[in-house]
Amino acid sequence: MTKRALVCGAGGFIGSHLVKRLAADGYWVRGVDLKEPEWEASQADEFMVADLRDPKAATEALNGGFDEVYQLAADMGGMGFIHSAETQIMHNSMLVNVNLVEAAARAEIDRYFLASSVCVYRDMDLGESELTEDDAYPALPDNEYGWEKLYAERAVASYAREGRFQARIARFQNCYGPQGTWKGGREKAPAALCRKVAESTDGTIEVWGDGTAVRSFVYVDDLVDGVRRLVDSDCSDPTNIGTREYVSVRELVQLVASAAGKEIDPVWVPGPVGVQNRNFSNDRIESLGFDPKFNLAEGLAHTYRWIANQVTQRP
Repeated sequence: MTKRALVCGAGGFIGSHLVKRLAADGYWVRGVDLKEPEWEASQADEFMVADLRDPKAATEALNGGFDEVYQLAADMGGMGFIHSAETQIMHNSMLVNVNLVEAAARAEIDRYFLASSVCVYRDMDLGESELTEDDAYPALPDNEYGWEKLYAERAVASYAREGRFQARIARFQNCYGPQGTWKGGREKAPAALCRKVAESTDGTIEVWGDGTAVRSFVYVDDLVDGVRRLVDSDCSDPTNIGTREYVSVRELVQLVASAAGKEIDPVWVPGPVGVQNRNFSNDRIESLGFDPKFNLAEGLAHTYRWIANQVTQRP
């Protein structure tokens, strides 16, 4: 029989890519979000525009019966947004997560997937040994977004312990790729840098910080593959999904410049940078056969071309 999946947050960047993958895998898919995908029509069999902060909307989204729920709906954005909208993030995302996990438990689904984040981990010194998933405790996230994600993980795990469903929890690394937010204040670093480089006419761009902060990034197609592998597995523990390729922000700027074929001289300015470093283990997801296909240079080349085209077409 055809499996049925509900994707919450299906109008967003990762959610819309996940819908495509599930459809390709033969699922019947219902997508739900505050809005439909911005860049192309959803490939969901059915798309529901709904506010999941309303418990009635969460219940209605689950009507009809589903084998799997993929919960990616959240109020989120890049570091600038995360640091300027703490109460908004906590209020909106907590309501969505509490409503959905309760509705899913009542609907007697098989598996519940939660998209969490590596923001649950503490700040780390450069060169510090990598953290495993268990090292999220004792908890010390850098921001309220991370604290909310940690609470959502605990909520999902508690329902699973009661036997309401099987839990699958992924901690996403920084994700990038085509059809993601690239302007408006919620874009993340790769998209913001691609936009700035595409717009630059004098070879300079402004970048927050001093360029020494270290990050790792995962291309959206690889991330979605990791999600599918985790959900299909027997692993019920929180699982990091990302790559082992780490770069400084300064190196990231030059990779984007290379993708653009431009000489770029960054101007470092004050702004919210977030943690200095995060270095965490991907052993658990790799044990499930996860093997990212895109290195950062390749992924940025795809991403830059798409964003540069959007910049060119912008009124």
